[in-house]
Amino acid sequence: MKVFISWSGDLSHKVALALRDWLPSVIQSIDPYVSSEDIDKGARWSTDISQELELSNFGILVITKDNLDAPWLNFEAGAISKSVDKSRVSPFLFGIKRAEVKGPLLQFQSTIFDKEDISKLLHSLNRACDPPCIEDTRFDKNIDVWCPSLEKELSALLKMQPEKDVSESKAGDEILTEYVRGILEEILELVRNQ
Repeated sequence: MKVFISWSGDLSHKVALALRDWLPSVIQSIDPYVSSEDIDKGARWSTDISQELELSNFGILVITKDNLDAPWLNFEAGAISKSVDKSRVSPFLFGIKRAEVKGPLLQFQSTIFDKEDISKLLHSLNRACDPPCIEDTRFDKNIDVWCPSLEKELSALLKMQPEKDVSESKAGDEILTEYVRGILEEILELVRNQ
């Protein structure tokens, strides 16, 4: 199954590459595509990307603080989701919370950088294969074996990110306490699920 991994910006690109290298270890029948690595030199990149978007029936959009408003991600999400009953798109939220996502990406069930949520994404990918590649019990064991390596690589990327500006953090905390913010995020997630 072809999986299109969309990215925009340096951090998003690094996460996309990590997912590209890691996903086939968990589900061997997955053929991931990342434009920076999978377009042959000399090829017309727009033609190649268009072809991959047409052939892919699952897309993972790597969303970070830096690319929340990137129009290219929205374009690729729309291109992948062209066939509502066949295609799936999952924004992969890296270093951001669901409450920070806005616009057209809200319509898609997102995945956060968390083992349980990544497991749900993997199960969705497995079910999207025709027929499902691996039965659930064996697949859960496969996930348990491979998840630590992805967590280690992505955690290292998170640690390399600059800390938030202290004054920005204090201003945000004065408006909403962390407790209230957590409650609002949970309510937002529940409303989106309904």
